[in-house]
Amino acid sequence: MIEQNRRVGGRRLRRRAVLLGTVLLVSAFVLPPAQNRADPGASVDGTETDSTWSSSSGRVDSLIAQSLGVLLPGQAPDAEGRVRTGAAPIGSTAYAVPDDALFVSRTGSDTARGTQESPLRTIKAAISEAATGQTIVVRRGSYHEQVKIPTTKQITLQSYPGEEVWLDGSVPVSGFEPDGQTFVAEGWTVEFDASPTYSRGRADGTTPGWTFVNEEHPMASHPDQVWINGQAQQQVGSLDDVVPGSFFVDYSSDRLVLGSDPSGKQVRAGALAKAISIQSAGSAVKGIGVRRFSPSVPHMGAVTVESNDISIENVVVEQTSVTGLAVSGADARLKGVTLTENGMLGASATYADGLSVIDLKVTDNNTERFNHSPAAGGFKIGRTRTVHVQDSLFKGNDGTGLWLDESVQDLTVSGNDVIGNGAHGISVEISADAVIANNVVAENEGNGLKINNTSEVEVWNNSFISNGRPINIVQDSRRGADSETPGHDPRRLPPDPSMTWINGPITVRNNVVAGTTANCLLCVEDYSQELTAEDMGVSTAGNVLNRSSGSSPDWLVIWSRGAGDPAVYTTLGSFRNATGQAKHDMELAGADVADPVTFRISDTVRSSVVARPLSDQIAALLRVPSETLLVGPVRD
Repeated sequence: MIEQNRRVGGRRLRRRAVLLGTVLLVSAFVLPPAQNRADPGASVDGTETDSTWSSSSGRVDSLIAQSLGVLLPGQAPDAEGRVRTGAAPIGSTAYAVPDDALFVSRTGSDTARGTQESPLRTIKAAISEAATGQTIVVRRGSYHEQVKIPTTKQITLQSYPGEEVWLDGSVPVSGFEPDGQTFVAEGWTVEFDASPTYSRGRADGTTPGWTFVNEEHPMASHPDQVWINGQAQQQVGSLDDVVPGSFFVDYSSDRLVLGSDPSGKQVRAGALAKAISIQSAGSAVKGIGVRRFSPSVPHMGAVTVESNDISIENVVVEQTSVTGLAVSGADARLKGVTLTENGMLGASATYADGLSVIDLKVTDNNTERFNHSPAAGGFKIGRTRTVHVQDSLFKGNDGTGLWLDESVQDLTVSGNDVIGNGAHGISVEISADAVIANNVVAENEGNGLKINNTSEVEVWNNSFISNGRPINIVQDSRRGADSETPGHDPRRLPPDPSMTWINGPITVRNNVVAGTTANCLLCVEDYSQELTAEDMGVSTAGNVLNRSSGSSPDWLVIWSRGAGDPAVYTTLGSFRNATGQAKHDMELAGADVADPVTFRISDTVRSSVVARPLSDQIAALLRVPSETLLVGPVRD
């Protein structure tokens, strides 16, 4: 694993989307930190716990605090003054303990009764003993085990109130001896599958730019991981390549080789692949941390949601070798989840109809530097019907922050901060029925928002600040009617009139578009040279377009003419006269319209007279009255 540091910085809506924007969610009380509370009989084995991971000061529940406008200690507002916390600190939640709960403790025994006075030692044993519908309560400590909730049992797995519980896939390693310029531990027998694709044993692709593994980072799909005093080391492919800061695993000789001197330091190495497999409908995991597991790409994730109606709440998944969390069941609820420093993706979801995502913190993922395509970065969702992604943070991921791809339908993305990602901020590709509203999208290296072969899209009241192309609407040659083109949902094979893979109509209203590292602010092109912007139904009104000068970027708008090169317009007036669009748009040059740190839009721009009235549906997503005149996103 390589540690990374990144910069920070008129269609109907479905009724479910509207309701989602108006519900206040309060899930758990938060107690003072676990280490300051009395624990009747539980202790933490020092070999399994690193004080680096301890809770700090007491916390107010993140969701309650957010609703009251309170910042937690050590927190600062993200974009537009909004606070995106993800999971409450591990050890700070206080879920109610049912009378019939089973208990697990590091000081317990797997032959015990599982009561609070006589707890079991492992979660595995508790699951074996549990009846369907029962809750397992885990006492403080670090647990080195793989957990499976089987199809036969609906189980809630949660931490004890105010106690810090981690599943840790790593083990301490000692006994290193100098060997030339390296340091060697003999007898290391842990081996992992290094398949580079989602099919075990299948070789990677050969199309340039469309392979999982980047040739500059050839060890990306190898799940082995090592940390020295918490600092991730880089895996190399041969003994000759070992240098300080790197490691090599010699499977043939059962040796773990380090390039840095571990004397007087703690060395940990990944030893387990999967953390939690949830296979039973209606199960839940709450208030537990997951770290340092080593899944391979075919495992899909360290934590996998494999059945329907499963809830993941106040859970942290960090420093896994590939993907932190993978969802493949319907009606999953992810609320208050932190996914950080995972090797390829923070999370993925496929065939996850009815997915609800609220208050995720997805940061600094793809530490192994997989290629951005076909899958790497923050959160990728595919082949899923009805998706709501709300009030979340996607920041500093090496890849696209939020990617909805391959026949996603009925999707609402609202109230999110998408900042400083290494590819696009938000990408919606070969999909249908999308609402993108009230998001702050800033400083992404690729497009701020990419709309690619997607029908019926509403883009309302977002800010796009200092991205590549801020709004990039592109059509290519793929068509939904072609069954041979990859990306169809096999549950609804073509011809599917609701999934055409043809852009339009696309409504762009009340957005602030400011600054770009590319050549245009509003960009509409058809690489198949078949469709004009009018054919795609692109319409724009109520937007504020801001550039640093009248000639930077060179073009204000690129506008597809179908065959041949697109038209380019250097001023809003010329664009309006030629197309009849932008009658209620405004062009500003020179003045900064957003704070360079918080990306907050100036009040003058926010109340601009060009704003178009909000429909009931859009107003509900923004949590403001209908008919409100407002440009840009709403602060919490």
